[in-house]
Amino acid sequence: MTLVYNIGYHLSKLIAATLFRYHVVHPERMIETGGLILAVNHTSYFDPPLAGICSQRDVYFLARKNLLKWPLLGPLFPDMNVIPVDRGGADMTALKTIIRKIREGNGVLLFPEGTRSKTGDLQSAQPGLGLIIAKTLCPVLPMRIFGASNAFPRGARLPRPTRITTVIGEPLHFTEEETLPASKETYSRISQRVMDAIGALRMEA
Repeated sequence: MTLVYNIGYHLSKLIAATLFRYHVVHPERMIETGGLILAVNHTSYFDPPLAGICSQRDVYFLARKNLLKWPLLGPLFPDMNVIPVDRGGADMTALKTIIRKIREGNGVLLFPEGTRSKTGDLQSAQPGLGLIIAKTLCPVLPMRIFGASNAFPRGARLPRPTRITTVIGEPLHFTEEETLPASKETYSRISQRVMDAIGALRMEA
């Protein structure tokens, strides 16, 4: 971990524990070595750090390019393993970076839904995740965060203290045959399989 990531990691753990009584169900399922996709539902700006602190190693995150222009935090994002992405279209540079990081043995956090849910409910998966899975064939760890949409929903200016729980599922493995033919329909099907696994997770698991 870089110094900035290490500070952010432990600060996020402290805030999560004190402000949100953060609890992780099945932490033993986290994979700490080798290329990995952490596939997480997305309802809040808090989701990346909440999912990231479930792992003992540093992980990589996607963020809109304009977030790097934020005062104070923006310049720190590159040292926090943030991969900037252009949301205006297919960002091949970001895609290639993600694939390279996974092939190098890193963990990358991705949101199958692509963007935050406006209601807090799960959305349909986008094909981008399926494409990355097809190119890397790495394990995919489904994770579901409960309560983040109440703590910091879209449109909110300040967080609200509430309990947040993350449930880690069993890893999914894909064969090369399952990623063929190379098409948007195939990638959508793969992504939706991951999203279905996320949707099956419950807090009482």
